[in-house]
Amino acid sequence: MEIGIDSFAASPQQSENSTAKDNSNSMAELLERIELADQVGLDIFGIGEHHRKEFLDSAPTMILAAAAARTKNIRLTSAVTVLSAADPVRVFQNFATLDLISNGRAEIVAGRGSFTESFPLFGFNLQDYDAIFSEKLALLLAIRENEIIDWSGKFRAPLHHQAIYPRPVQKQLPIWLGVGGTPASFVRAGTLGLPLMVAVIGGETHRFRPLVDLYRQAGAKAGFAPDQLKVGLHSFGYAANTKEEAMDNFYPGYEKMMNKVGKERGWAPMSRAKFAAQTGELGAIVIGSPEEVAEKILRHSEALGGISRFSFQMDVGLSHAQLLDSIRLIGRKVSPLVNQ
Repeated sequence: MEIGIDSFAASPQQSENSTAKDNSNSMAELLERIELADQVGLDIFGIGEHHRKEFLDSAPTMILAAAAARTKNIRLTSAVTVLSAADPVRVFQNFATLDLISNGRAEIVAGRGSFTESFPLFGFNLQDYDAIFSEKLALLLAIRENEIIDWSGKFRAPLHHQAIYPRPVQKQLPIWLGVGGTPASFVRAGTLGLPLMVAVIGGETHRFRPLVDLYRQAGAKAGFAPDQLKVGLHSFGYAANTKEEAMDNFYPGYEKMMNKVGKERGWAPMSRAKFAAQTGELGAIVIGSPEEVAEKILRHSEALGGISRFSFQMDVGLSHAQLLDSIRLIGRKVSPLVNQ
């Protein structure tokens, strides 16, 4: 199983006393963490895409390109590329260029994103939410397969025998489909034969099994072999020396973040008891000692019928030192335990 980290490049610039220099330092620390993840043998590092003050990942390929120059083996991916608000031509060009810089280590996780700020920012109508994504995903896949494109659609100017460059090092640039809990999204991924990245940030992971089964059934019906239908899991997670230490470190920032988002979405306030339930045997959060974290990843894999990738989301206000320590534990202890 591939083990990796996803980051949303959390910004420290949240108070009136913060400065742009704080954000610059935060970006330098993020690159240091990606470099460490490569050194300790992690397989994947992903950068999200948001257009909000609390995150610095509005241009993720820029961050990934900087990381590519400082790493040797780790694969570099989006987490996710908000394809609905982007031009598929530019998305392909950006990631093909990243593939050249990294010598064949680039990947795309394409999705619709969990926030909607990008729609008004780039002039799109939320009422076209799914139609835009479907059309742009089809164009992105067509560009991946063909150097010269003839294409027309509703949401972009047509392409008439247009060549699109550069081409990547990899024969086929990997494109995963990032999904939440919408059944149609799982079926779409299976029908297209795309590997699936499932974001489970709350609740009980095993409840996603029927949706993953839909994906595999749709893929089989479309003629894809089981080994083509890979499933990855993205969840909150953190490793420390003990579970008590991990929970004490993780909870304060997690509570603050969940309550901030919760106010926007009408969620009930987060509490320590709810957090404890999420870190239990069936809860989505993967947290504890390296041994406990490895065991829970394997339980999640079994619950979903087998996964081939697990990505930790740790951007909840942990310090740079705490994140570095966790990356070391995940690379040196958790990943070997999972893969024994």
